[in-house]
Amino acid sequence: MRIFCAEKGFGNKGLKGKGKAVARLGGVLLAGLLFAACQKDVPPVPEPEPDPTPDPVTVEYLRPNTTTAHQMKISQTGQELYQIVTEGEDPYVYTQALSKANPADSVVLTFEYRSSQGVDFLQVFLCAPVTEERSNRTKALEATSEWKTWSYNLYFSIRDCAWGRAGDYLRLDFGNRAGISLDIRNLRLRGMTAEEKKEVEQQEYEEQRDQAMETRLKDYLSRDYPEAGITSVQVGGDQVAVQGYCPAGQTYALAEIPPYQDVTESSEFPFATPVSSGTFSATLDRWVERGGMLYDRVLSKWAVVLLEGEKETLASHARYADQVGALSELPPLELSSKKGLGGFHINPVVGDLDELGITSVTVNILPTQQMFLSPQANAVAHRYGGKTYYFSESFVQETDERLALLQEKNIVVAAILLIPPASAHQDPSVGALMQHPSFDPSVGAAHYTMPNLTTPESVNCYAAALDFLATRYGSDQSTHGKIHKWILHNEVDCGRDWTNMGNKPVTVYTDTYLKSMRMCYHIVRQYDARAEVMISLTHSWTHESAQGYSSRNILNLLNAFCRREGDFRWGVAYHPYPQDLNNPRTWEDSEALFSMSTPYVTFKNLEVLDRWSKQPENLYKGTQKRSVWLSENGTNSRTYQQKDLEEQAAGFAYAWKKIKALEGIDGIQWHNWVDNRQEEGLRIGLRKFPDEPDDPYGAKPVWYLYRAAGTAQEEEAFEPYLAVIGLSDWDIVQENIAQ
Repeated sequence: MRIFCAEKGFGNKGLKGKGKAVARLGGVLLAGLLFAACQKDVPPVPEPEPDPTPDPVTVEYLRPNTTTAHQMKISQTGQELYQIVTEGEDPYVYTQALSKANPADSVVLTFEYRSSQGVDFLQVFLCAPVTEERSNRTKALEATSEWKTWSYNLYFSIRDCAWGRAGDYLRLDFGNRAGISLDIRNLRLRGMTAEEKKEVEQQEYEEQRDQAMETRLKDYLSRDYPEAGITSVQVGGDQVAVQGYCPAGQTYALAEIPPYQDVTESSEFPFATPVSSGTFSATLDRWVERGGMLYDRVLSKWAVVLLEGEKETLASHARYADQVGALSELPPLELSSKKGLGGFHINPVVGDLDELGITSVTVNILPTQQMFLSPQANAVAHRYGGKTYYFSESFVQETDERLALLQEKNIVVAAILLIPPASAHQDPSVGALMQHPSFDPSVGAAHYTMPNLTTPESVNCYAAALDFLATRYGSDQSTHGKIHKWILHNEVDCGRDWTNMGNKPVTVYTDTYLKSMRMCYHIVRQYDARAEVMISLTHSWTHESAQGYSSRNILNLLNAFCRREGDFRWGVAYHPYPQDLNNPRTWEDSEALFSMSTPYVTFKNLEVLDRWSKQPENLYKGTQKRSVWLSENGTNSRTYQQKDLEEQAAGFAYAWKKIKALEGIDGIQWHNWVDNRQEEGLRIGLRKFPDEPDDPYGAKPVWYLYRAAGTAQEEEAFEPYLAVIGLSDWDIVQENIAQ
């Protein structure tokens, strides 16, 4: 269920989510807001069982405005009692407007409900306007045959939205499934319990702490340290060699900063080695025992600190390893074409790899989901950091099968590494280590978590999972398959949905994400000196969604950290879906501008991403273009009617002509390969649903166009789609890109 916070007035502009527009209300809603809530002939119902914690201070009842129901039926069946039956994938209803200002302490949304099926989530919008920025995606309503109390604290949303004036109202979205029946009663806002107040105080403390860290990180990135610095970090098989400089006249030390330590917050550096003034060099053991574990210092960065009695002060930027000794020094496997597939898996149409001329794929891997800390039956053991970890044999076999097939065909593979929430791990102890402590499903869909890198145990657990994959699939000597590129997590600019660590300031968030990138990089480069890590981003270039940040802002921060802490081989895995994912006519995207400050980068204006990839400040060490993959993207066919299928194919034709011409774009990995019923109604595959009646896995027109792309048949196959787009030729690349 989704809840919206609204002020007076209703807008007409649709919402942008992942291309999904949220319907707005017209005169029906305005009329409904004036409708009387209480009906004299409604029979009374028994009083509900009391809340486990009684309503403190205030209770303000809310009443659904039944005339505003969308894709649901709602009827009043008793006093403060309603029955709801959902009828579509976007079922919602507005409440009646507040007749008076909501008391300041009345912030906890509460009701009793019963439902044999349950609701996956409730989204609450504080209206108006109705926007994702003014919403909370809350916890599920679990199935229950008995009355059960559901509560959610809206304190922060009410505060941030300045909601609660007379005339304000809510929108309640009950999941995204049709056919759900539930009864709700006593819908109300109440005051907080003592425990809830304590939780709010803790969150406010964390907000202040995060903001302080944001300020420190920005200062760290903008500050110069002219007197001291680290100039080189070389990691060999069993030693780390660090070189740097510091002035005479004071006492300095070389400090090691592991991932679980914040370089900007530390007032003492427990892992420090005295150094002489002037230029210095230090050679240290690579593996050290800490807390009963062996820790690999390849994961650390190194800085100069000033020692003044008991006081220790950062005196330089930190620097990561410049070079890690690798087992393999072979030249990189180059893409032989720009055509790829996203989310590859074994299925009945795997012959498409050959028929479509596929040269690259992405593969989703959840490395810790089936990882265990203790011995298991049917498990593959892996030794790391003085400890043995175990991986489900079925997970390993399934991954082997996919990657070995791709290796046989010399297809370049990018693994997308996803860390599920603790509840989705088979070993709860691994889940507890891997879920970020700030993971918060109330701020977004929270499909996956940012890995927890805040403790030595969590760092070693994550490193062990990465090392297992790198050992098995990273080397050219592997007989199980080969991973060439490593995409860290999913759509990190939409982090609250796809790489969740709560609601963090952008520099704090990026700092943690960068630690995950660096850890993966320094582990996999030991097995393949060509290996590259990639950042996954949505089409939101300068637009900041309610679920996160802008892609350009995060890219700028990556560059800023690299300038201060040493550059490394990272690339971009971009998702330039059409502005509205439902609409394949991407050439009409109104907010995809030919400007470096465009809100969105979609298929329409790929020239922006191409230009970005060639700008000097974005090159690896200022000299080499970073890899740019369009690793998840496609155009939609709204239905399987001929017109919709033609528009989907036309969208690809338009995109391909740009991709083919733009040197900065290395390839496209089409997503989905096959239509997926879990994609919120989208049909973006090259083939129809696997269970489509009469035509399972049926090849759509876009499949035939994809096959022709890059071949001698391309021009003939593409020509009919010029008329669909309204073009006379394919001379569509824009040369003039505004700053």
